[in-house]
Amino acid sequence: MALVKSGWLWRQSSILRRWKRNWFVLYLDGSLVYYHDETQRDMDGRIHVKYSCRDVRTGRECKDVQPPEGKSRDCLLTVVLRDGSKTTLCAESQDDAVAWKMAVLEAKSTPVRLHPPKRGHRPSTGFGQGVGGAPGVTHVIVREDPYRVSGDQMALGLLAGAATGAALGSFMWMPCWF
Repeated sequence: MALVKSGWLWRQSSILRRWKRNWFVLYLDGSLVYYHDETQRDMDGRIHVKYSCRDVRTGRECKDVQPPEGKSRDCLLTVVLRDGSKTTLCAESQDDAVAWKMAVLEAKSTPVRLHPPKRGHRPSTGFGQGVGGAPGVTHVIVREDPYRVSGDQMALGLLAGAATGAALGSFMWMPCWF
């Protein structure tokens, strides 16, 4: 799935209201995933903004929230979910908070259609057009969400496992036939 935005944000815990710094990744399909660090190995949580987000507030709209020490209220970002819960975040700057709000709202409203590639069609990346690309052009790097597993992938994995087991099983019994 296409990566829309990623970066460090402070996240307020729901129980003790402590601030923790997490690496956030927003995908075009509306998944806002947060990890322990930039390696994206340990997922701490996921918010499906396309389906569960009702509103996104920034700055002074985030009432009854104290920002982390040393941060301004203008850096706050609150994702209000349909079930009434809220996820409170804090960006490094007011501009970054507004950029995250716009990215979340865009991912929430953007329809995602995934079409299988046409036979013989090789998609262009746009990076082969000169050294470093055209000036002023923003490049989007597309990569898979490591925690997304489709039914097709699981079925192929089970089939491959069964075939391997059958092949190894018959191979192991082969000396008995001769």
